[in-house]
Amino acid sequence: MLDDRPAFGVRVRVLGGVTVAEITGELDILAAARISARLDSLARPARPNLVLDLRMVTFLDCSGVSLLCRLRNRVMERGGRLRLVIVDPRFLRLLRMVRLEDAFEVVDDLALAVARSGEVSAGGGNGAIA
Repeated sequence: MLDDRPAFGVRVRVLGGVTVAEITGELDILAAARISARLDSLARPARPNLVLDLRMVTFLDCSGVSLLCRLRNRVMERGGRLRLVIVDPRFLRLLRMVRLEDAFEVVDDLALAVARSGEVSAGGGNGAIA
């Protein structure tokens, strides 16, 4: 049987002193299991400054949301900052439905997310998410 799911991957690069992780494909239970250690490693430095670029994500389920919460908690524990680049209205609606829209700093443009790296976060909360 041929798998017609889009290719999945994570590409990490540094732009203007900000670590950007671009995720491609479906962010589901299988993908979350495959990339959690990689994303955790990005949150290890003191005061990590991360942007997760989710523009190329085609599907996001509760496992993917859980992975995002875990990464956010790890970044916050280290005194860092996490921004999500999301353009798909379904993903924004999902965050609203699970009442996490205020837990994340969400922007719709990668350049804007990187440019905001020196600004104080207007959103993103400051408590851990279970």
